[in-house]
Amino acid sequence: MKANAAAPEVSECDVLVIGGGPAGSTAAALLAQKGYRVTLLEKARHPRFHIGESLLPANLPLLEKLGVADEVRAIGMEKWAAEFVSPWHDHKQVFHFADAIDKSMPYAYQVQRAEFDEILIRNAARKGAHVIEGCRVKDVAFLPDDQGAVIEAQHDDGTAASWRARFVLDASGRDTFLGNRFKAKVRNEKHNSTAIYAHFDGVTRNEGRDEGNISIYWFEHGWFWFIPLANGKTSIGAVTWPYYLKTRKKPVAEFLMDTIALCPKLMERMQGAQIVSDTEATGNYSYVCDRTHGANYLLLGDAYTFIDPVFSSGVMLAMNSAFVGADTVDECLSRPAQAAAALKRFDRSMRVGPKQFSWFIYRVTNPTMRDLFMGPRNLWRMQEALLSVLAGDVFGKTRIGAPLLAFKGVYYGVSLLNWKRTYTAWRNRRNNIRRVDDIAGMTN
Repeated sequence: MKANAAAPEVSECDVLVIGGGPAGSTAAALLAQKGYRVTLLEKARHPRFHIGESLLPANLPLLEKLGVADEVRAIGMEKWAAEFVSPWHDHKQVFHFADAIDKSMPYAYQVQRAEFDEILIRNAARKGAHVIEGCRVKDVAFLPDDQGAVIEAQHDDGTAASWRARFVLDASGRDTFLGNRFKAKVRNEKHNSTAIYAHFDGVTRNEGRDEGNISIYWFEHGWFWFIPLANGKTSIGAVTWPYYLKTRKKPVAEFLMDTIALCPKLMERMQGAQIVSDTEATGNYSYVCDRTHGANYLLLGDAYTFIDPVFSSGVMLAMNSAFVGADTVDECLSRPAQAAAALKRFDRSMRVGPKQFSWFIYRVTNPTMRDLFMGPRNLWRMQEALLSVLAGDVFGKTRIGAPLLAFKGVYYGVSLLNWKRTYTAWRNRRNNIRRVDDIAGMTN
């Protein structure tokens, strides 16, 4: 009788991090700096392609604290403003981050995520984290009495590996490893969108300091992002209602070009442009997990929730969750009596950012919101507060509550005055976010 293969030896660590994107690499670096034995498992090998190339000004202080600001500066395209272009208006509206309430964060960067994410994961290794790439987590078994967890993984050569950890950080992004395991991940019933995107050469850019500005183009079926990168390429993607992507009858690259043709003002910048990457599409874009943590695990960044990329908030929210998460793990492991309070604070922090952004995201295609964006006024500092949100300054560092409340009051007042248009927009949106069959993985 053939003997069974020997079980893999179980390694020990204080914290095991699932995922080597911005959240996982940031948390691993911070916890290793604090003296914890940290193991980070990343299923891919860096550098690897990833979407989400636009950072926010609120990212920059986090990069400074991590000690990677100079490295990111070297690969980044400076972004001083965000531009909005609407087919229902005869001008483009430019919002400069320097005009936010806090004037200390006037710019951000556009980055190729392959380069940016590699900087962060190598930094984690330099700080002392044990980084293992090409290793996919297969199972996490939490032990009784909150004694940590046993993590089973597999290297890309098929070799099995196992760890016992005191604490687990799920930074698996849209894989939502623990969210799926606990059946905690649910569709966001208030939003539903899809995306189709590629990189282009030969796209017309702005001149001078405005070259790196991100542009948002509204069109009939959603909106486009336009992100200039430092290597001369431009990332362009359409975020659409799910029904639209389901109409595709031709190869995805041709469908993207046909979609761009529906936006004449974007097409003006695309004369002679060529696709220089794979064209990809993704669905089931918006979700949330019904928890942010357990007794000995945290969900960071997109492993907890993702709504929509219109305000480029993903990387900033991921990294901020890692900073808060690292402090939370430190308190739980070094001062167990304070663990419950620390986890409660973590939960509040994780919900703040998505709540601030989601109010705008749910309404960004509404005609009243478009009018307010395209014709901003700084009455009661409303425009400055809006810019603070666009800059990612949403965690209480700056007092934006009263001006944002005034902005929302204006929005509701204008909506009420135009109640027929408002009702039509509400009815259309309710139809637009309806569920359709799964359309993930459309890459041919």
